[in-house]
Amino acid sequence: MPEIILHHPLICTMDKSRPWAEAIAVRDGRIVAVGSMEDARQALPDAPLVRLPGEMVTPGLLDVHNHFVWAGRAELYEMFVPPFFSLDQVLDAVRVAAKSKAPSEWIVGGIWGSALIGQMDRSARLRLDEAAGGRPVMLRDDSHHNRFVSTAALAAAGIDNDTPDPTNGSIVRDPTTGEATGLLLEAACSLVEMAVASALDAEPRLDVEAAAHAVKRLNAVGVTGMQEALTTRAVMRALKTLDDEGRLSAWVMGSLPMTEAPLAPGEMPDELQALRDQFRTRHFLPDAGKIFLDGVPTSRTAAMLEPYLPDAVHGCCFRGGTTLTVPQLARVLADCEQKNIRVKIHCTGDASTRAALDAIDVLRSFNGPGLQHHIAHATFIDPAEIPRFAELNVVADLSPPLWFPSVIIDAIRTTVAQSIVDRMAPIRSLVKAGALIAGGSDWPVVPDPSPWPAMQGMVTRRDPSGRVEGALVPEQAIGVQDALRAYTVNAAQATGLADRAGSIQVGKSADLAVLDRRVFDIDPNQLGQTRVLQTWFEGRCVYGQ
Repeated sequence: MPEIILHHPLICTMDKSRPWAEAIAVRDGRIVAVGSMEDARQALPDAPLVRLPGEMVTPGLLDVHNHFVWAGRAELYEMFVPPFFSLDQVLDAVRVAAKSKAPSEWIVGGIWGSALIGQMDRSARLRLDEAAGGRPVMLRDDSHHNRFVSTAALAAAGIDNDTPDPTNGSIVRDPTTGEATGLLLEAACSLVEMAVASALDAEPRLDVEAAAHAVKRLNAVGVTGMQEALTTRAVMRALKTLDDEGRLSAWVMGSLPMTEAPLAPGEMPDELQALRDQFRTRHFLPDAGKIFLDGVPTSRTAAMLEPYLPDAVHGCCFRGGTTLTVPQLARVLADCEQKNIRVKIHCTGDASTRAALDAIDVLRSFNGPGLQHHIAHATFIDPAEIPRFAELNVVADLSPPLWFPSVIIDAIRTTVAQSIVDRMAPIRSLVKAGALIAGGSDWPVVPDPSPWPAMQGMVTRRDPSGRVEGALVPEQAIGVQDALRAYTVNAAQATGLADRAGSIQVGKSADLAVLDRRVFDIDPNQLGQTRVLQTWFEGRCVYGQ
């Protein structure tokens, strides 16, 4: 439909100059007028009128951090276990999955909870072998930074008692015998991931359908734009094919690894960057980068300013470490800025966050103002660093489902002091300091990509599912308006899509979410139950009727 007028009495534009409207005039997928019905009719006097259902309309939402093609693969082709399962329940799920597998066929799945790491020893691996009937098994944890694998999987990956730890990774071993337990941390995961990829020899078509499935899931919760947070060659190929077929109903910013990435084995950064223009499409823009500066606190691979709680392996004074020094990171970022690539820097520890800010500070001191880079997750931030986000024009890329009360938080409490947990995700402080906050799901690290429970977590600091009681640092709660901005106009700016998405304004794409409730007027504890009745992308209804 080349011309159309969309009407609803309550359209929240997220445009400060005109926050509310009742009509949107659309020509060829772009907004040509916003305001009253008279404004819309003046712009398009003969356009057909569509009256939108529901209680409220917002801009299409954006997810600033996900791995949606991986998520599609997981939902279509892999075994799922929720992160709150016990080890016995995980093994029972493997036992069921094994019944439909050939004797040597891989069982791949997840996401077991980080709290189980302490139980993933040699005896657990032998129980996994029994449950799988001797089959190769690879199970991802809820951070996706660690794996638990069977004996057959270790053999398929060529891991034995003499295999050295890879750089930035660890093959966990029995402290008495030195035998690999089956638990792999960070870059060590790539050894088995490559064995899985080789064994499955996945058809590219499977990734295309995985991407299509994931985009439909995201459209169904109002998402029309996103930043894919670790974009491999396979992901680029799938998204180009999907868009060439006319099935990519979202804006996608790709994040290519700028250094060797522990979770993208075999991907050479220089080779991927050379392919950017080959895979670029109307809706897929491979123009961002990704760097892993540390790991995750649950496996003590996040870089922390204060020591982790003592354990038998690390002792009393272990703080983790960063994958790059400040000068090394500054050099990589400088090279990226020359190529006009804004970078998403994975930092879950407060030491890695400080190092990232220091590197950006060095870059600015030499080069002046530049691109807006991201600190991804921003889980732990030393209070002294909070003002630097705004000063250095750095995005705080937040993942609320990873920090509101959950089994992940319970696992973190076993590794770091309570005083550190008590300053997790200081969102209110970041907002007050003028930082740009943007929301992301990190799907499939969390099983649900919906931004609405995430926003509820930002507003209440409680578990939206009600499964875990209590509030996490409730004084860091923000209002619904700020939470919605994090998933609309802020996320569009952060992803580099602000010229086309994030708000309902003339010249932008007609991307909308039609809601079943007025989110500013309801009990914040009901925000996560918001249903999207329709989603519009480029003036087309891509979800709902």
